Amino acid sequence: MDWPVWLLFWSAFVSATLLPGGSEAIFAALVWRGEHALSLLLAAATVGNTLGGMTSWGIGRLAAWRWPAERLTTPTQRRAVDRVRRWGAPVLLFSWVPVIGDPLCAAAGWLRVHWLLALVLIGVGKFARYAAVAWAMPVGPGFG
Repeated sequence: MDWPVWLLFWSAFVSATLLPGGSEAIFAALVWRGEHALSLLLAAATVGNTLGGMTSWGIGRLAAWRWPAERLTTPTQRRAVDRVRRWGAPVLLFSWVPVIGDPLCAAAGWLRVHWLLALVLIGVGKFARYAAVAWAMPVGPGFG
């Protein structure tokens, strides 16, 4: 794997944590260039983004030991926990959605959603997002 694929992986990882990122733009540019197999790009982006989501899950899990869910103070935190409580683990399929995805992953850890279930649901959601970006891409110079 060469540096553009690693850049995509790390961008996807950072984008899935509480830090801002733009992995979709890097992914789209690499797909458009056509210099790498689409499966490799999908794998790098999905794995990086899923691991970032699981990092948020882990932060939520650790935070639950110190601060019980009943002591949440911000509206964003309360909404995320309420969504996971109401809809259950399948809400993690929407972990790719900007702004709400990171808190959903953290809330799932906070509420002790099993790590394997969280990993699968987060991964499916992240893969679907990158697959949709690839599907929507115009044919680039690498495909002509």
